[in-house]
Amino acid sequence: MGDPGVHLWTRDASGPSLILPDGCLDVIVRPDGEAVVAGPDVTAREYDAQGRHVGVRFSHGLGPLVLGVPADELTGRVVPLVDVAGRAVPTPGPDPAALRDWVVRRLATVHDDDPWAPAAFAAAAVGTPVATIAARIGLSSRTLQRRCHARFGYGPQHLARVLRLQRALALHRRGKPWADVAADAGYVDQPHLARECLALTGRAPTLL
Repeated sequence: MGDPGVHLWTRDASGPSLILPDGCLDVIVRPDGEAVVAGPDVTAREYDAQGRHVGVRFSHGLGPLVLGVPADELTGRVVPLVDVAGRAVPTPGPDPAALRDWVVRRLATVHDDDPWAPAAFAAAAVGTPVATIAARIGLSSRTLQRRCHARFGYGPQHLARVLRLQRALALHRRGKPWADVAADAGYVDQPHLARECLALTGRAPTLL
């Protein structure tokens, strides 16, 4: 959609699946037409569903601006969209075009004069240390902690852990062996990667 913080998706669900934490917030239209908000996940969660789901993923801290609700009020929760955005905000229809139109209308209402959140997300996504991120965007550690909770649902250290795991899985999907993945993604060694994967997903890397 021209915005790096917005990704439209569709998924045909046919049973249980594991949803991995990714530092993002989703608006999802279920097969029955109900629109829900899936807040940022601290760790992976199981989701059991059937049928086509249409959604939009907001990354880079954009979701709280679009919905007008701090991310940490939604962390680990799935709630009806009307309960988040208010009944004055029309909910999107159950097809990709309707959801796209809804996102475009909502984005037109977003005004953010301080680009710290997308800069912090992009830096964390490539493995920049948290202290370096804070220095680059000119925030104290305490201020960065508070702002990250409001825009990402948790603090900068946990955001960095989540995005490092996402980076590791992306490298493995490209064919890299786990030992190389661990080194390239910023882990101390392969056992460190395995421990972090178990802590964040409940599974060993080889099972994801």
